[in-house]
Amino acid sequence: MTDTNARFRLAKRAATAGSEIAAEGFRNDIAVETKSNKTDVVTEADRQSQRRVIEVVREEYPDDAIVGEEDDELKEVPAEGDVWIIDPIDGTNNFVRGIPIWATSVAAVRDGETVAAANVCPALGDVYTADAEGTYLNGEQVTVSDRTDPETFTVCPTLWWDFDRRDEYAATARGIVERFGDMRRFGCAQIVLGMVASGALDGTVANVVPNPWDTVAGVHMVRQAGGQATDIHGEPWTTGSRGLVASNGEAHDEVLAAAREAEAHRET
Repeated sequence: MTDTNARFRLAKRAATAGSEIAAEGFRNDIAVETKSNKTDVVTEADRQSQRRVIEVVREEYPDDAIVGEEDDELKEVPAEGDVWIIDPIDGTNNFVRGIPIWATSVAAVRDGETVAAANVCPALGDVYTADAEGTYLNGEQVTVSDRTDPETFTVCPTLWWDFDRRDEYAATARGIVERFGDMRRFGCAQIVLGMVASGALDGTVANVVPNPWDTVAGVHMVRQAGGQATDIHGEPWTTGSRGLVASNGEAHDEVLAAAREAEAHRET
């Protein structure tokens, strides 16, 4: 087994272990705290899940860097070396409301390039993974949709705009509904990106700067499934990019145009 294959297997195993911890708190009476604002919430399940993921990773790679949403882990991805990026519960707002659209996400990165990813969604019974060969949903290889007509597309605004940026959110939504067949919003970026990778959605847009734990695993899935992921300017997306625009690649310029609707409302 190559090191890349080993990291792929470990990403899935670690995400599964963390998701099992998180699932124990789902739809139970669990205390909710806020962090930076009223909608930025965290629970003890988030913290316990992240600790479990780290335990599993450390069993095999004790010296690798770890980027994680909770506690005192790194918040930026080092440009060099082996790194694990963890989101113990992506979609915590859904989690605390009893909505089953949330995931435990783990990505393995080497020198800035993602080599393996897993998003485990226990309340949905779905597991998205990606390795060097492709992207998989519940073990079956998947690809992005083959739709070419934007009027048949379903597109999702991905990330969250805070209260002082709701004009951008509204403009993005308007850009979507004026260009495409329909719009969805799920409140879990990693699942949304998995849906683009598997063809359930045709695109997703945001003009904000995303956190690596919300995006890295899912972007790898989109790309490995044959899709495209760029920043707001149309350049290849990286963890330092502003904006995230992912699509099946068939009408990426139109998806970009929807994302750019927010730009007129952005404060410089």
